Amino acid sequence: MSSTSQKHKDFVAEPMGEKLVMALAGIGEVLGKRLEEKGFDKAYVVLGQFLVLKKDEELFRDWLKDTCGANVKQQGDCYGCLREWCDSFL
Repeated sequence: MSSTSQKHKDFVAEPMGEKLVMALAGIGEVLGKRLEEKGFDKAYVVLGQFLVLKKDEELFRDWLKDTCGANVKQQGDCYGCLREWCDSFL
């Protein structure tokens, strides 16, 4: 990833707290609503799934595609955001 979005930079700059799922890079309103409908309403709930999948990029991308229909770019943005957050805070 040659550059990151402002949304990505904002997310990884501080603890997650109670941020909504749409605060994650790659997750906009449409995907956010799909995730919320399946119980993934907060960023930390998606982080939990990321950790259950042992931070494996391929597994997480597949899960995101199957769960909310994320495209390849959205999958990569969300994975990179969570990976970098984990590197900073875990």
